[in-house]
Amino acid sequence: MTQDTDQRQPIRAAVLRSVGEALQFESASLEAPRATEVLVRLVASGVCHTDMVVRDQFFTTPMPMILGHEGSGVVERVGSDVTTVAPGDHVVMTYMSCGLCAPCATGHPAHCEHMSLLNFGGARMDGSFSACDAHGHDLHDHFFGQSSFATHAIASERNVVKVRKDVPLELLGPLGCGIQTGSGAVLQAMKVHAGSSFAAFGTGAVGLAALMAARVAGATTIVAVDVNPARLALALELGATHAVNSRERDPVEAIREITGGGADFTLECSGRAEVLRQAIDSLGLLGTCGIVGATPEGTEASFNVNEVMIPGRRIMGIVQGDVVSRTFIPELIELYRQGRFPFDRLVKFYKFEELNQAMADSESGVTIKPVLRFADAA
Repeated sequence: MTQDTDQRQPIRAAVLRSVGEALQFESASLEAPRATEVLVRLVASGVCHTDMVVRDQFFTTPMPMILGHEGSGVVERVGSDVTTVAPGDHVVMTYMSCGLCAPCATGHPAHCEHMSLLNFGGARMDGSFSACDAHGHDLHDHFFGQSSFATHAIASERNVVKVRKDVPLELLGPLGCGIQTGSGAVLQAMKVHAGSSFAAFGTGAVGLAALMAARVAGATTIVAVDVNPARLALALELGATHAVNSRERDPVEAIREITGGGADFTLECSGRAEVLRQAIDSLGLLGTCGIVGATPEGTEASFNVNEVMIPGRRIMGIVQGDVVSRTFIPELIELYRQGRFPFDRLVKFYKFEELNQAMADSESGVTIKPVLRFADAA
């Protein structure tokens, strides 16, 4: 069934109206999907660190805006040109890309030339919106091409991934950003390989996903670095061979000792410039440091140029794991089904109306990966 009408879809949405303030739950509506778009009824949505970064405007975005970018749900309507999904399909929504620039055309859509505009601009490429509030005023939406803190979302055919129906849909939303970021950085961007050594700096959802992926890749020395003892203990259960509490021990010295000179791969997941320096300094000869931690705009970091150049160390910026989500997310689901990628152990469920509490619990470290369930929404 295709729909190209002007009929609007009533929704309930969490709206960011003031910097640093709690999101407000409001009645709103969405226009019908355009030719290449789909209307998705949300079943669940992960809560990601980037949602808080934008709430606090460490990344500048327009307001008012509907946030949320780890949505999973059921397709309800499709535009006339959509061919890859149909009403009733289960989907995960992920980041948006243009599909036409050089990075997109060469298999790197996560580094799309228009990444900032399409994911943080609060509108389509042409500047238009799908959402308006109860008073008819425009709401910025299309956050990461979806704005999934709402009962329904308009997404593009490009950023919905059809998934199998025999896996709990409410669990799958985080695969669209945080989980694919950590695992993709390991398996796709840096290409961690069997027998190698790997260290994750930060054991939130991204870092723990990276550690699990390193185990899948066959890394034989896997080091978790954090200041939270409970998360370090979980990291050891999920595949880390060593845990380093950086409040108790210099992680650079520890990793050099554990690996016999330095790690083959490190991943900075904390978004802290001083931790990035540690991740670089922990590398061995020809080692690679990936950067996935979100930092406030304008953040700068330092490193010893000669200690990067002479040992042949590499520093790699990574967005969304540098993955093509349409193929990568189903691969993660299959690994999960086989018991080799138990990302469900990171998840705690909340009702949609508990979103602000879920954000607070994520920031305090109480919860690793909050997931909102819309079945519980009023």
